Amino acid sequence: MDEIVCGETLCCDYRVICLDKVALSDLVLILFSRNIEKIGFVESPQGAEESFRHRFFIVVSVMVQKFLQAVKKPLKSIGSAFEYWLNLVSCNQNLGVLLLNILREKVIYPRDISSTFLSTIANLDPRLGLVRNSADSKYYGALSMMASKISYENEAYIEATVTNQWKMEYMRFGQDFWNVYLGRSSTQAFMLRDRNAGSDMYVVAFRGTELFNADDWCSDFDISWYELGDTGKIHAGFLKAIGLQKDCKLPLEIEENNERPVAYYFIRNMLRKLLRQNNQAKFILTGHSLGGALAVLFPAILMLHNEKWMLERLYGVYTFGQPRVGDDVFGEFMKERLNKYGIRYFRYVYGNDVVPRLPFYDSTLRFKHFGTGLYFNSCYKVKILEEDLDKNFILPQYWISMRLVALWELVRSFGMSYRLGVEYRETLFLVLVRIFGLLVPGIPAHTPPDYINASRLVPSHVFLRIQNNQGLKIE
Repeated sequence: MDEIVCGETLCCDYRVICLDKVALSDLVLILFSRNIEKIGFVESPQGAEESFRHRFFIVVSVMVQKFLQAVKKPLKSIGSAFEYWLNLVSCNQNLGVLLLNILREKVIYPRDISSTFLSTIANLDPRLGLVRNSADSKYYGALSMMASKISYENEAYIEATVTNQWKMEYMRFGQDFWNVYLGRSSTQAFMLRDRNAGSDMYVVAFRGTELFNADDWCSDFDISWYELGDTGKIHAGFLKAIGLQKDCKLPLEIEENNERPVAYYFIRNMLRKLLRQNNQAKFILTGHSLGGALAVLFPAILMLHNEKWMLERLYGVYTFGQPRVGDDVFGEFMKERLNKYGIRYFRYVYGNDVVPRLPFYDSTLRFKHFGTGLYFNSCYKVKILEEDLDKNFILPQYWISMRLVALWELVRSFGMSYRLGVEYRETLFLVLVRIFGLLVPGIPAHTPPDYINASRLVPSHVFLRIQNNQGLKIE
């Protein structure tokens, strides 16, 4: 496949759902009209047609996103209050001490932008320690997961962790990036420099789906897509978050705006500068959930722009609980170029995590995973697969088996520290979340704790087998 340089090239095909244009009558009409370009809330080329199955999925997607948008403000308020309560309890040691301090009028109140204020993610799993190994794929996988985990925190927390805990260099550039389609900042990322493992490595970690952020969940449930040249179909929400410009363009350069930096262009320019200063340095891209999708799209755009020298300095892409990003054509496009530049791509998937199964795998919807998938069961045993055998396990036929696994994960919580060591002890909050998983399995499995465990427990020889093309092995 020839190299592509995407300058002012427009999308050659697309299906985009516009939530602000949805009317109830359109949701009914779309089920009976194959020609979807006439439907008010779907943007598509003239004459575009879709099967009933695809139109039905569009209706479901719209209904889910409309519900999420309807509860957006109360969900954010609930999330803020919930995080503040968790930090209030932790600042006062525990609930019992908090009640005593209230009676004594000696309550310690948290500051919401400080190195000690923890997000819901950090309250689930407060671990900050790193497994210090040589500079190999397992070490960078474990480091990437920890970087992905702390990307959910405020900047003061991230800087303190990187500098004081990990003894690495925090690359200060701010965390928020502009989405021109939403008209506000919607993407977060940070960068660190690791020279502890005998190499010079920059790590860029994209923040993933925040639990109480309706916009993030809408991106995961959206089934809109764009087709850019020969790259195949790519998820529209992820493209917009990483840097798609107006009129569906991905120009080589854009006018810099320090008040509204765009994720792809800002991070690429910063990496250009840093890598040119040191010919030995390389970089890693990583992210959990939505952040994993952005970590995959970053090198995809570098490939579109024919940034050969930067791709040659890209050590690897590590994603955790990543949703599907594109169709099989996009997968082949990525695999061919990842192999050409010797870029490692490891996609970690734990158990019944629901997000890697979104958008649904279907011949109609076209979204599909690619590359090396490390699929871990609830005992942290790994299979090396490109796509999970149970691609849409959240369908009704899997409900019983999913709840049985969730029950095992709850029981397992009480023996983790005895079997694996004190660092694997689970918090009371995480145990409560696992109880919630009995009702809604798939959500607790998406949280970082199991991915941290998987990245540390995976045997090093798994990566050697992958390197030697001995995939599809069960460990």
